[in-house]
Amino acid sequence: MSRGGVTQSQFNELTPFLRSETFSKCEILLQQGETCKASMFVEKGLLRAYTLDESGKEHIVQFAPENWFIGDRGSIYFNDPSYFIIDSIEDAEVVFITDEFIEKASELSASFRKFNKKLLHNHIQHLQKRIDLLLGASAEKRYLNFIELYPDLLLRAPQWMIASYLGITPESLSRVRKSLAEKNFESY
Repeated sequence: MSRGGVTQSQFNELTPFLRSETFSKCEILLQQGETCKASMFVEKGLLRAYTLDESGKEHIVQFAPENWFIGDRGSIYFNDPSYFIIDSIEDAEVVFITDEFIEKASELSASFRKFNKKLLHNHIQHLQKRIDLLLGASAEKRYLNFIELYPDLLLRAPQWMIASYLGITPESLSRVRKSLAEKNFESY
């Protein structure tokens, strides 16, 4: 895990506020309705955050491969029940980063404050782009954005999960992929 501008001695001081844990494939890290107590940094593996609609259908909000953060920020910072379920798609090694860690690291290091602020703004930027794509972009454009954002997930996540993330059916995803393959073939 990158230390985000924190020196080794400062990091040593902060380690009591970190917890590492390993999870097996399909293990739940956060249940909907629980309070999320920490952000999760994925050192190894693949996690996802999703919601269930009234009929029990999954809607994937985010994937988190290696070196990504995942969590329910509203639950962490406002102590609200989580909207999301977070589980592991693959065996995973996860570092839990508490609010206390963020506060202490921010007190110790101006570089960390700047790093954390940039992470937060990057997260907001991605969420805004995701909302825009879901509201107005074609399935093809959403798929191409997915490939750009998560280039190594096409072989790691099942197609139905990718379709859920894109807000389309698995059949629509197959049509999009077929259309893109035909376009690429015609360009040769």
